[in-house]
Amino acid sequence: MSDVDMIVIRNNPEMKRYEVLVDGTLAGFADYRLHGDRVVFTHTEVDVAYEGRGLGSRLVGEALDDVRRQGRFATPLCSFIVSYIRRHAEYADLVRHP
Repeated sequence: MSDVDMIVIRNNPEMKRYEVLVDGTLAGFADYRLHGDRVVFTHTEVDVAYEGRGLGSRLVGEALDDVRRQGRFATPLCSFIVSYIRRHAEYADLVRHP
């Protein structure tokens, strides 16, 4: 990844996942299910070719920001997202468990 890589993070509601793209190529995603006012995150994955570049953290941070903008809560079942929220206390208020 260079300084000029175009990184885009988007919600793909048809696939029920947030995606991170690098120069138009899918580099990772965070799967979710909607359950009432909660976004239940089930799995996060970054392609091995893009690991170690902070894309997973950026993806999760922006996904959680979007959850907040929607007025929803997050239920993290994915260990990566659980760990991210533990390290970023500003998202703790979003967490709701079933």
